[in-house]
Amino acid sequence: MKYEYWLQQLYKEGVGPKKRRMLRETFGCARAVYEQPEQALRRLPGQGKGITEKLVEKIIENRKAWDLEQYALLAEKQIGFVTEEDPAFPARLKALPDRPDALFYKGKLPDADAPSVAVVGARECSSYGREMALYFSGELAGQGVQIISGLAWGIDGYAHQGALDKGGVTFGVLGNGVDICYPRGHIQLYMDIQRKGGLLSEYPPGTPSLKQHFPMRNRIISGLADLVLVVEAKEKSGSLITADQALEQGRDVYAVPGRVWDANSRGCNRLIGQGAGIAFSVEELKKELGLFCPKSEKILNREKISLATEEKLVYSCLDLQPKGLDEIVEASGLTVSQTLSMLLSLQLKGYIAETERAHYSITGSPLP
Repeated sequence: MKYEYWLQQLYKEGVGPKKRRMLRETFGCARAVYEQPEQALRRLPGQGKGITEKLVEKIIENRKAWDLEQYALLAEKQIGFVTEEDPAFPARLKALPDRPDALFYKGKLPDADAPSVAVVGARECSSYGREMALYFSGELAGQGVQIISGLAWGIDGYAHQGALDKGGVTFGVLGNGVDICYPRGHIQLYMDIQRKGGLLSEYPPGTPSLKQHFPMRNRIISGLADLVLVVEAKEKSGSLITADQALEQGRDVYAVPGRVWDANSRGCNRLIGQGAGIAFSVEELKKELGLFCPKSEKILNREKISLATEEKLVYSCLDLQPKGLDEIVEASGLTVSQTLSMLLSLQLKGYIAETERAHYSITGSPLP
């Protein structure tokens, strides 16, 4: 079995990729670690290699308990496995000093030759954040950009969905085994992602979602991307950890600006203040990725909209931040009855949405 020695080392709680890599470098390969006499392992602590007695005890304990049936379960569950020694291992990760040394996956692995953008943000996102995640992810995916995110509630889920809605490819990096859908409410998304892209994890199948897994998971999300886009984030959030890791990895970071009084926008606004790029258009991100789309092509790819004059007037009063009916009436100069009629017409055509009672916002990019 090609990977039995690798897997024996991976199925050990508390032994991370750096320690496993250290052991393989010490003994030459994964198989040598597996077959090393117990007395040779016990001589390692104190030799300046960072290998402690606790680590040696854990290796010996797990090696004795190792069951090769774990390997057979991978094929049964249609789970792929790739190590950093394999050509198929994601090329973007290979250069990272804190890279995982192996990955489990369902579906497929990211294409090394296709541009990739990680889209991350708040779990409890606003309607503005939802529309931005759907919009940016969808437009980028429609241009062949791979969308990377973490399958969490909120921005992550909408990023994946936006890519899928445009027929694009998206990848979810999990903080648990790839055989577990977490959160369970994303089961349909979990299945759809596998058909168009893939789910990846450095944690063995069966590993539950634990709080400490997610900061580690985030470095893979940013590592798989050429650019990281933060859509919404509070001042202290996992998304900002991802942004910090992206900068350490040499990735570009962009943030979607928001209103200064919105808690979910404070993290993004702070990132922009610290020098992150401002995501004010998809074209800006495409330019950063080296993708260029002539204006004529952009118009051809977008539905041409023909609206009555009063519809255009009402539409022009709206943006991605929800506005109340009174505010729209005042801005448009129309009567309440006329405004409601135009709002209903725009809703039926799919150009706007009622985000809450008598509050409206546009559903995507501005009209051409």
